[in-house]
Amino acid sequence: MENHPTPESLSHPQINDAPHDLQRVEQRLNALEIKASFSEDLLEQLDTVVIRQQQQIDLLVRELTALRQPVANSSADSPRSLRDDMPPHF
Repeated sequence: MENHPTPESLSHPQINDAPHDLQRVEQRLNALEIKASFSEDLLEQLDTVVIRQQQQIDLLVRELTALRQPVANSSADSPRSLRDDMPPHF
């Protein structure tokens, strides 16, 4: 008795396409690994930017605080006249 393919075996493409399906899954997995790698790199770059921006914000807050102190001290000492703010050519 010879072994001929039966109609049932021919109608199951998942059995016949198993190597093709495995290759497709490997390609998809590879693509996902590449995307994950790029995402990790981007996240590290964004972390660096956020850290640098926070340092700049901290510096600006310190500078603003330092600039406000003389103004607060001078207004508390004595009331200012508008003549004190006039340019020297008047």
